[in-house]
Amino acid sequence: MRVAVLASGSGTILEAMIKGGIPVMCVLTDRECAASDIAQRHGIDHALIKRESFGKNFDRMKYTETIRDVLQEKKVDLIVMAGFGTILEQPIYETFEKNVLNTHPSLLPSFPGWNAVEDAIRFGVKVTGCTVHVATKEVDAGPILAQEAVEIHAEDSEETLHERIKVVERRLYLETVRKILKEGQVQIPTERKKDPK
Repeated sequence: MRVAVLASGSGTILEAMIKGGIPVMCVLTDRECAASDIAQRHGIDHALIKRESFGKNFDRMKYTETIRDVLQEKKVDLIVMAGFGTILEQPIYETFEKNVLNTHPSLLPSFPGWNAVEDAIRFGVKVTGCTVHVATKEVDAGPILAQEAVEIHAEDSEETLHERIKVVERRLYLETVRKILKEGQVQIPTERKKDPK
């Protein structure tokens, strides 16, 4: 499977994937960022599809179609979102179906959205974690592929907790992608049947 990583930031997940032996053939970014430098340093093809607007005039559909077209041209099979800062529209999910992955810093379906770590602390839960899931147009709502818990300590700040989650995230995401590459496809877990009463 031909793997593309979509990133917008520091590229720590991208770096972990490369060092972990994932055959990343393309990195796509929506802005100038450290992930671009990592791709260049490792000799990986990089495409910058710059997001020109972060306001109300942003054409999300057109932007998504541009990304989809670039990834199709590169004959990508598996898309790994790694801190990609732009929410994409339905065309990417229609074209690549279940082959778009994302990671989220909570045990979904708890605490979806941008402030997951802050929300976990604010609500006073004792355990949060990391989820690797199939990305869909509905944010943080796709089928769950892997999860791992992370305890919340009494002295945790949002920053310290997020750093501990990131350590788990890099390992769990890498393991999940490796498994998909070994099997040659994304295996969606079947829904568990409820015990009859």
